[in-house]
Amino acid sequence: MKLLEGKTALITGGARGIGKAIALKYASEGADIAFSDLNYDAAAEALEAEIKSLGVKAKGYASDASSFEGCDKLINDVMADFGKIDVLVNNAGITRDNLLMRMTEADWDLVIKVNLKSVFNMTKAVQRVMLKQRSGSIINMSSVVGVGGNAGQSNYSASKAGLIGFTKSIAQELGSRSIRCNAIAPGFIET
Repeated sequence: MKLLEGKTALITGGARGIGKAIALKYASEGADIAFSDLNYDAAAEALEAEIKSLGVKAKGYASDASSFEGCDKLINDVMADFGKIDVLVNNAGITRDNLLMRMTEADWDLVIKVNLKSVFNMTKAVQRVMLKQRSGSIINMSSVVGVGGNAGQSNYSASKAGLIGFTKSIAQELGSRSIRCNAIAPGFIET
């Protein structure tokens, strides 16, 4: 039996980069894969086919993780298509790097919205499913920049540090209900 056989994983920002690598690895370990990205494009279509070729169920969804209503819809759609969600990987994220003196309010707001608010949106939407199932795993993709900061990335660093604090709180809230919440803080990854 494979490590994730019989499990269903939902990965945001799943069509490219780290999200794509996670989707393929989980699929190779037997998990059925639902993944979302802002657009369902040729890359998403190709990934869906590649995952299916590994012998598991796969479906990509166009969804904006920074939209509260969009996240509720995504969870409902995944539940209708897969019947359960065992793992949520909050991976959607962006950068808008600049020194603070040159950073615009719009760049600050967008990074916080996509990198931090999306995690709140998705976690809030999936918790009702996982509470009903009495199990689940929520994995939040932070960054070493969220731990140590980085010049020219105050918005990104703040979003990823906030995500670490959010993860700690949710782990305490949901841990007693057999729902784990962990953060991963990778360094620079060329995607």
